Amino acid sequence: MHAQDPSQAPTSDTSLLAAIDLGSNSFHIMVSQLFAGELKPLDVLSEKVQLAAGLDADDCLTEEAMSRGLECLSRFAQRISELPRQSIRVVGTNALRQARNSAEFIERAQALLGTPVEVIAGREEARLIYLGVAHTLADDTGRRLVIDIGGGSTECIIGERFEPKVCESLHMGCVSYTDQFFADGRITAEAIQAARTAALRELLSIRRNYRRLGWNSSVGASGTVKAARQACLSLGFSSEQITREALNRLCQYLIEQGDVDSLSIDGIKPERQAVLPAGVAILSAIFESLNVEQMSFSEGALREGVLYDMAGRLRHEDVRERTISALTRRYHVDRKQATRVEATALIALAQVKDSWQLEASNYHEMLSWAARSHEIGLAVAHSQFHKHSAYLLQHSDLPGFTHLEQQLLAFLVRGHRRKFPKEEYRQLPEKQRQPYRYLCLLLRLSVIMHRSRSKARLPAFTLKVDGQKLELSFPNGWLNHHPLTRADLEQEATYLRSIDFKLKIS
Repeated sequence: MHAQDPSQAPTSDTSLLAAIDLGSNSFHIMVSQLFAGELKPLDVLSEKVQLAAGLDADDCLTEEAMSRGLECLSRFAQRISELPRQSIRVVGTNALRQARNSAEFIERAQALLGTPVEVIAGREEARLIYLGVAHTLADDTGRRLVIDIGGGSTECIIGERFEPKVCESLHMGCVSYTDQFFADGRITAEAIQAARTAALRELLSIRRNYRRLGWNSSVGASGTVKAARQACLSLGFSSEQITREALNRLCQYLIEQGDVDSLSIDGIKPERQAVLPAGVAILSAIFESLNVEQMSFSEGALREGVLYDMAGRLRHEDVRERTISALTRRYHVDRKQATRVEATALIALAQVKDSWQLEASNYHEMLSWAARSHEIGLAVAHSQFHKHSAYLLQHSDLPGFTHLEQQLLAFLVRGHRRKFPKEEYRQLPEKQRQPYRYLCLLLRLSVIMHRSRSKARLPAFTLKVDGQKLELSFPNGWLNHHPLTRADLEQEATYLRSIDFKLKIS
């Protein structure tokens, strides 16, 4: 079955939506119903997979770790088997960002689930976590600090209502720190302090800015904070929130127990207790570095954020639109020129989408965003600016975009002029190559037709395609009055012959 792109949103406002979060410690799935703009959770499953613990010395996932993950996903696959593929979104986090062989796991996971697996950047993960927390709390307490300690990374966000202001993802997590500081299972004062010191060093990069911004309340999300809060409640160290004093007492309690096998805290499963000392050490460092006095807990986190992000796309509130608009402002793009190129590219797409099987909405969106951002590299240098544009698109933090979407967008922009980028083309996932080669050709033709940057409207043109044959027709005599366009199109025909496409101009 050909997997659809997750950006193709379902059309009904009573749709079932599913989010699967492939975390470094746990895999989660949530199925919800969207009704009148609100999400009603119907089913939640969670399994400890500890993918991050399966990274070997070369940062490759072991076969054992991949098998654990795939066994879990086989169960998730049964739960979503009746859902439309476009109603499901699967996101991978730090372990899959770090693993050098993540492509192998992703390919096998996609075959099981029948839908794409998206590896999201750390700051994008932080944005989605904040979205999940904000919608779950649905209060208006002013500015809030949100902390999510995962298996391989920790996300720190400051935001107001539903808008994150600053997002950071730090390289510290309960699984990675367990391997580093508590591998033998022993809990000593020295191990706790070593883990806290390492976390404090990580926090130095955000400490000053976060303290300067400030917040009215602090909230923790996901399993580590939930377990720390449960431990504080069960042991009588606090009554509701996690306080700094309660956290200090919890650290001392863990040291007194001496070994993870000796831990037995009501309400905390053994597999969570195994990574509790590392998680508590990280949380303690956060309290100290950011001067947090107390922290509440939110049930909402990444998977809820993914669902609300999908729901926003249903209501045409796609954060990716805002991201592209902000990008063009930041790099002072000539918006009128970009709009002209975009309009022509989309007219061309409308004429060929049936023949080239480009009917899906995500192709329209990606071509539109590529047209609007293809000149951002001019802010770096005019020479080779298409390469600068592609670099910025691929390596910037673009809220709402996955790593794959940034790669595809960068490819379109990289290929919009001069020689077709064969090397970048070969790096695309196999299923994406043909459609994105077609989209790239449409962008190239549109850029050529607007090279003069004239405000005058283009005449009605006709683009017909038959496989790798293209025929571009203009009204009689128009090309004779526009010799530069004719010359550019003839040069384009030469470029396209090198990739076995034939362009006919009339």
